[in-house]
Amino acid sequence: MFRPGVTASSHDRGPRPGLVLAICCLSLLLVMMDVTIVNVALPAIRGALGGRLSTLQWVVDAYTLAVASLLVLAGSTADRIGRRRIFLAGIALFCLGSALCGMAPGATALVLARAFQGVGGAMLNPVALSIVANVFVDPAARARAIGVWGAMSGVALALGPVAGGVLTTYAGWRSVFWINLPIGLAAMLLTLRFIPESRAARVRPVDGPAQCLVALSLAALTAGLIEARDYGWHALPIRLALALSAAGLAALVMVERRRALPLLDLRFFRALPFTGAILIAICAFAIFSGFLFLNTLYLQDVRGFSALRAGFCTLPFALGVVACAPLSGRLVAARGARLPLLLSAAGLGGGALLLTGLAAATPLGVLLAAYGLCGCGFGLCNAPITNAAVSGMPRDQAGLAASLASTSRQVGALLGIALSGTMTGVAMRGAADGGAAMAQLPQASHGVWWGMVALSGVIAGLGLLSTGARARRSAQAVRALLEVSVPPPVTGPTIRPHPHIMSGR
Repeated sequence: MFRPGVTASSHDRGPRPGLVLAICCLSLLLVMMDVTIVNVALPAIRGALGGRLSTLQWVVDAYTLAVASLLVLAGSTADRIGRRRIFLAGIALFCLGSALCGMAPGATALVLARAFQGVGGAMLNPVALSIVANVFVDPAARARAIGVWGAMSGVALALGPVAGGVLTTYAGWRSVFWINLPIGLAAMLLTLRFIPESRAARVRPVDGPAQCLVALSLAALTAGLIEARDYGWHALPIRLALALSAAGLAALVMVERRRALPLLDLRFFRALPFTGAILIAICAFAIFSGFLFLNTLYLQDVRGFSALRAGFCTLPFALGVVACAPLSGRLVAARGARLPLLLSAAGLGGGALLLTGLAAATPLGVLLAAYGLCGCGFGLCNAPITNAAVSGMPRDQAGLAASLASTSRQVGALLGIALSGTMTGVAMRGAADGGAAMAQLPQASHGVWWGMVALSGVIAGLGLLSTGARARRSAQAVRALLEVSVPPPVTGPTIRPHPHIMSGR
């Protein structure tokens, strides 16, 4: 029997919403846990494959760069040719990339495999959430399902370091990649059996030039920031990379201003809530990614903890996320986005402040308190970011606005790894990579922690600016402006239009 919201290729009994949500959450577990599970394995990876501090940054950032560059393209492609089809392709590519990571013979091969893995990861998150939004056609049920989705995202991110510690200790660092294969295979089989195919009634045309410019700008910026530690900020390759990134961004603005339906609709930025959400996401995820990257290195290379003990030391962070993510959603519903954003800034800033005097012998209680505060702050930020991003947007523009907010999360994570590693490496006064250099990490990282304190202040300021009366008026004006733009229809099987709201990384 045909049901609104799915194509005629669905099973006769129709989709089972709860099971579809569980399958999509399984894919989310794959992608989001992989963002953080690798952090704890980094010292073991360096011990096995060699490489400098910048190599470790690339192991994390190659994946994030691919995801950040392709999120919006993957979502729009799935809307056009079929969500289940792209979802299956994403799982297959992600698992293949994981296998390549697990077999990597050297550091360069691992970095390339991580980028390939990120291509698959970019095809999962926005597509899975769009599938959820189409299966849950009742608005109240859809809101509850998206809440479960957002909670799973935070839990997966937070539990990654713990899982990475267990796997690295008992099965070796390659197991943090191999574990994805059985999970991915189960997700593929369940998808083929239970998830219906669907397409959007109206989609935006592919914006090839903008997509290329986004990837070019992010890649050049990441390369310049990471390699500055080894080449120096004044070296010609670094200057060229940063100049290329700036030129790509300028060209992107020029191209998008001339398109009727751009990949990056610059009119969105006239709405203070949207602009605030984008900047807050970048700041919050930069703090989050830099925090985990430096602390996993510190715990193992400076304190001498095993991967297992280092992973369990981050448990307060995981507990903070798990406790505060659902609280944040309730606060947004009851009080709006301002209070959770201010509390998030306090948690992130407080955690970083405790580490501004980090030393080799810092009491473990201080570290655990810092991790707990940072986890609480991170758990509180996601719901208000998504809420602010779509606040006041027309229904048919909400999905694009939220996907851009999701991309900004990835950009923040990308920059957090690049800047925290490079700032710490530069402060090590040119010591060779190895144990002697890592002994300097606590003192060298002080500037990074103070930078995170400053970023938390920026989050608080943006939270105030983007949630006031002026911000609401700007969102209303942008909504009126955007409502006159209607995307062209797509031929072929269609479904009822919906506002597929995106949340999480």
